[in-house]
Amino acid sequence: MSALVAVVGATGTGKTELSLDLAERLAASGTPAEIVNADAMQLYRGMDIGTAKLAPADRRGIPHHLFDVLDPIEEASVARYQREARAVVDDIAARGAVPILVGGSGLYVSSVVYDFRFPGTDPEVRARLETELETAGPGGLYRRLRERDPEAAAAIGPHNGRRIVRALEVIELTGEPFGSGLPSEAALWRPTITVGLELERARLVHGLDARVRGMWDAGLVAEVARLRPAGLGVTASRAIGYAQALAQLDGELDEAEAIERTAALTRRYARRQVSWFRRSPDTVWLPADDPGRADRAHSAVRSAAARLPG
Repeated sequence: MSALVAVVGATGTGKTELSLDLAERLAASGTPAEIVNADAMQLYRGMDIGTAKLAPADRRGIPHHLFDVLDPIEEASVARYQREARAVVDDIAARGAVPILVGGSGLYVSSVVYDFRFPGTDPEVRARLETELETAGPGGLYRRLRERDPEAAAAIGPHNGRRIVRALEVIELTGEPFGSGLPSEAALWRPTITVGLELERARLVHGLDARVRGMWDAGLVAEVARLRPAGLGVTASRAIGYAQALAQLDGELDEAEAIERTAALTRRYARRQVSWFRRSPDTVWLPADDPGRADRAHSAVRSAAARLPG
């Protein structure tokens, strides 16, 4: 089996558990599998509680790749991630194993799955846009992006200033919508079987709210306090949950406010994830609360793999 398998869906739908179950079932049927992270925040060392990162002891002996590869002071780059993730995928496949790409960061998943290239950058344009972001915040930039590329604006959301700046930079440099470089019906980089998890909205929201409260109970604020002395870069410090924990540490929010803001942002992020992943017409969607989902996913992957050429 030479295909790449991608497991996608909104945060809180159980992608991590399904990837482990699927890897075990593939191994039991004679094909080893390894897991490749496609969650941007799980690239960061020490950012564990707020990203729901699986501890090494809980990985069931399955090789995991691209976890804990950046210090929080570093800035994640999807172009760099694409290069590194594809190299990992090629290496796994060359060893006769199945790479399972797992994550909810839509652009990171798509950068590996689809055959598209990232436009270059211009230091002057980038500096001008970043200066505007720092002085005026993301609101005006987001409104500009929404006028020029509504699809990209909907996918990025109004709070991710760094990605808003990048989208506007690409539009200015290329004269084309940022979304034109994103996959919709783009060609696959290599044969890929995508399995998505979905959950009825009310149940998803309930689970997300409980998950956020659990992050605080598990010590997210203490985790952020430990990370802070070494430095948190722009991306890490603005991550959902981490930004609110920092505000709590600074006395700008009390605990209840920090939790509520994190929950609201998490719900909003989940809606954008659903919208992003629904763009792929070939995804096999499974109910996240189906006890037999791992068996169904394994059957779907094996069936799809049998139809692939070669």
